[in-house]
Amino acid sequence: MTQNQTILVVDDDPDFLFQMETMLKRAGYRVVTAGGQREAEEKLRSLKPDLAVVDLMMEHTDGGFALSYHIKKTDPAIPVILVTAVTAETGMEFDAATDEERSWVKADALLSKPVRFEQLEREMNRLLGGK
Repeated sequence: MTQNQTILVVDDDPDFLFQMETMLKRAGYRVVTAGGQREAEEKLRSLKPDLAVVDLMMEHTDGGFALSYHIKKTDPAIPVILVTAVTAETGMEFDAATDEERSWVKADALLSKPVRFEQLEREMNRLLGGK
């Protein structure tokens, strides 16, 4: 069913975008990329992805949080996977496991960078299972 599914990948790291786009296309998905929050919001005006993979820290420290919020406000049915290197860079850990965390982290899954494709694919399959 992946041939009909569009994945939006948003990250300010061109290497990460290229890597994700290559692997997702190889897996059979249509892929749309954006280099940051503003570009992604522009694309979302005419695009309804089946799932979004969003970097946490982009042009603004909270860009991923803001974009996730925007996506969920626009269409709560679009699954959002937030990816971040914050834990590796700062040692601070956070998650979206508790009700309190889910109240402000508007994402369906949270993955730490570097993201293994098998890990991403497992979350995507879980979140897209009903589509």
